[in-house]
Amino acid sequence: MKLKALFSGFNRYDLIIWFLSVGMITLSFCLFSDDALTFAASLVGVTSLIFIAKGNVIGNYICVVFAILYAVISYFYNYYGEMITYLCMTAPMAVLNIISWTRHPFEDTGEVEVSKITKKQTAVMFIITAVVTISFYFVLEAMGNANIFISTLSIATSFLAMYLTFLRSPYYALAYAGNDIVLVVLWSFAASENICYAPMVVCFEMFLLNDAYAFYNWRKMEKAQRRQNG
Repeated sequence: MKLKALFSGFNRYDLIIWFLSVGMITLSFCLFSDDALTFAASLVGVTSLIFIAKGNVIGNYICVVFAILYAVISYFYNYYGEMITYLCMTAPMAVLNIISWTRHPFEDTGEVEVSKITKKQTAVMFIITAVVTISFYFVLEAMGNANIFISTLSIATSFLAMYLTFLRSPYYALAYAGNDIVLVVLWSFAASENICYAPMVVCFEMFLLNDAYAFYNWRKMEKAQRRQNG
């Protein structure tokens, strides 16, 4: 698929968000780090988010790649919680999202069909999130994870976000925004010890921008789809 065709459904606001994100991440790496793996992961991550913000299933394919790269980076800094989360939860959930989104396209728009979650789904979601979070806490404690409280909070917000993405709910973006804030704090600790990790702080700040935009765009998609369905 040609690059131009891949971005053909993007409007100027989508492109502004993406170019701004790529630009800020590139600048931060030029100033603070020459880590090619982390740079690549950051670019892959923001690209994934802008496609998901558009309701495009391609974003979930890219998310699988990001999850693997980010897990490797987390391993080297002893953030085992992040490593386990992205390898054992984010990557598999992204695959499930691909299946879910592929089965629920909205007509021929290239968008996924936005869904409204039920009270039962909400209750099940919070119960599973609590079980996963508590279980991971004890695993991380046994592994001697750095900044265990923040890492555990990251697991909770990340799982909640992925679950809502699977359900095709606009509120996935708010959950991811919460996760972005947690990760900004987490990597700020790392950057305070080694400035080369500063680009990861910038990366997740750009993720926060993308997820805020995603919530706006998904609500817009939701209203447009409802109008078309009458």
